[in-house]
Amino acid sequence: MYPREQYLKEIISKKDNGRIKIITGLRRSGKSVLLFQLYREWLLGEGVKEDQIIALALDIFENARYRNPLELDKYVRDHMVDPKKRYYIFIDEIQFVSEIQNPYVDNEDAKITFIDVILGFMHMDNADVYVTGSNSKMLSSDILTQFRDRGDEIRVYPLSFAEFYNEYEGDKRGAWQDYYTYGGMPLATSLESHEEKSRYLKDLFDRTYIKDVLERHEIKNDTEVLDILLDVLASGIGSLTNPSKLANTFKSERQIGIGSETIEKYIGYFEESFLIEKAVRYDVKGRKYIGTPAKYYYTDLGLRNARLGFRQLEETHIMENVLYNDLIRRGMNVDVGVVEYNTKDADGKKIRKQLEVDFVVNQGGKRFYIQSALSIADPDKKEQEIESLKRIPDSFSKMVVVRDYLKPWQDENGITYVGIEQFLLNEELLK
Repeated sequence: MYPREQYLKEIISKKDNGRIKIITGLRRSGKSVLLFQLYREWLLGEGVKEDQIIALALDIFENARYRNPLELDKYVRDHMVDPKKRYYIFIDEIQFVSEIQNPYVDNEDAKITFIDVILGFMHMDNADVYVTGSNSKMLSSDILTQFRDRGDEIRVYPLSFAEFYNEYEGDKRGAWQDYYTYGGMPLATSLESHEEKSRYLKDLFDRTYIKDVLERHEIKNDTEVLDILLDVLASGIGSLTNPSKLANTFKSERQIGIGSETIEKYIGYFEESFLIEKAVRYDVKGRKYIGTPAKYYYTDLGLRNARLGFRQLEETHIMENVLYNDLIRRGMNVDVGVVEYNTKDADGKKIRKQLEVDFVVNQGGKRFYIQSALSIADPDKKEQEIESLKRIPDSFSKMVVVRDYLKPWQDENGITYVGIEQFLLNEELLK
């Protein structure tokens, strides 16, 4: 069992703070283990008694009755038998709680949801409430408003490379190859053979994520479209695209007519389920966002690779995806950078060109510009990779992360170069 120290420390820091702790993230990424095992064990070690921990997993069939908010409320209150004791309430996969008609009022529009239940618990002086959820909609602005700004989100990601490597039996290069192939879903890392890992990840995709999306949004006729869209996004990680471009791809390559609005809606469903993340473009010199196109990254590379039958294991885009995930996990705000400049074409005519910076990374008042490159051994390739960085007219840190083992060093332009394993294992590089 992985210790998940980053998230455990975050939960501990929020203990008894009078706010609801909302632990979110991709299903099977370790939220339940974090709460029901790691944090529970920590509480017990601090002197909390077993009967003070009220834990309920709503994705288990035998607990299906508690998906009714009234039954859920009754279950918890029935276990809070001593008003002098402090109780720690753990509810796993809160999005399974249904919205029901309020039986106490004669009004069809009067509903009861999990929000009403949680708000009720929060009014109890001897309750400390923790919920997990695998759907970002539960954190929409409307819901947060109803929590009256009394909620703290703790976002859990699949294992980082550093977490994976700390438990890995072998060298860094072997760890890197296994990580970018099979990803960081905790159970997948415990399986031995390629066949076992592949089967688990494929089944997880089909039986959990796609099933959740279909059921949650009551999709019956477009299952093929969802499958194809997930494949197209998986093939195109690190590439700029938009719903209109994707609609054209469906029409030209699959002979399927589907509107860009529908595609945008379906992509939104994948984002809500934490399957993919969207990175928007930022004009570095103009200091403004560019709405479209954007890049999409898979939250877990193992799931992405399984989606494609492990047929597209090109390190270029995979490495970029891994870097993006790790930066987000560290709490950074990450955009795709665009650097525009004026030049002349072969005929001497003035033209405006764009160069890309893989990541513009912001945290507080700090900013970093990061390029992902397989290799800089070839001087021409190196110059190509750093051209955009050299044209950025500010003094923020600039860095190139390469696949090869490389001790950090800095060139005459002030650009730092570092190997991928070193970057992922040493968070001090971005301090």
